[in-house]
Amino acid sequence: MDISQITKQLQESISKADNEEALQQVRTDYLGKKGQLTELLKQLSRLPPTERSSQGAALNQLKIQATQDINNKAGLLSQQKMDAELLQDTTDISLPKYGRERGSWHPINTVRKRIENIFNSAGYETVLGPEIETDYYNFEALNFPPQHPARSLHDTFYFSDGRLLRTHTSTGQVRAMETKEPPLAIICPGKTYRCDYDATHSPMFHQLEGMLVDKDVKFTDLKGTLQQFINTFFGREMQLRFRASYFPFTEPSAEVDLLWEIKSSGKKETKWLEVLGCGMVHPNVLKSGNLDPTKYSGFAFGLGIERMAMLYYGIDDLRLFYENDIRFLSQFA
Repeated sequence: MDISQITKQLQESISKADNEEALQQVRTDYLGKKGQLTELLKQLSRLPPTERSSQGAALNQLKIQATQDINNKAGLLSQQKMDAELLQDTTDISLPKYGRERGSWHPINTVRKRIENIFNSAGYETVLGPEIETDYYNFEALNFPPQHPARSLHDTFYFSDGRLLRTHTSTGQVRAMETKEPPLAIICPGKTYRCDYDATHSPMFHQLEGMLVDKDVKFTDLKGTLQQFINTFFGREMQLRFRASYFPFTEPSAEVDLLWEIKSSGKKETKWLEVLGCGMVHPNVLKSGNLDPTKYSGFAFGLGIERMAMLYYGIDDLRLFYENDIRFLSQFA
């Protein structure tokens, strides 16, 4: 048997195999059960004993080398196939899978921060209070009479121990006066809760309460403060109207309306819209905060952050803020 000739033929066959199927055929032709090298190994018993040993060793070495060469060629063909597929594919697998979309603030948080920044720049301190309150801070200390409708189960969420979910952030008024000395200028933003839900009301909503207490604070100071705030918030001169109203914790009290341009039946018209409530801090509330009403006076105001957001962004349904529709929220990114 001419082992050198078989070796030459094997190497030529491996070299000519240009795909995995052709290489598999070479493996079968030479190393399979009926392959040439397998048949030659079977014929060793027919050789004279003096040749059997040397021929057997040479054939075994050739089989080992053939197996290694075929495996190496298989790896090369696999790499070539992958490279060809990558050239045809427009996807670059070395790049990140997908670009990550950046998150953004919820429009309510954006408007809340905008309002806070306006008052903080004017010297007001942001004070946060508890959402679960006592009847004292939510009603009694704010001069609510015992039979006031706001105390009813129809309006307020109560716990079995008598505590409640605060119905306004005005609870921060007395808490601030108990711990801080005048002159005192604070804003109290946060969540509040009432039993109500429709296109313009939610059982959970956001308020911002503001208060200033010092000597000789007048109603004109309140009007000037609110006018400056509204102008800054909307970025233009706005027309306000103060209407006499009633709140237990302020006296005198007023509702503040904003002259707003709206579209109706394709036509533009102006309309007065209520935006906040305000007034001079009631003497009884000053007393609850351990301040002498003959020495100090102050004003307070409260606004709904959702209401301001609806006006600022031109949204007509409060519920859109809480439905988590990505199509809606992505507009504020």
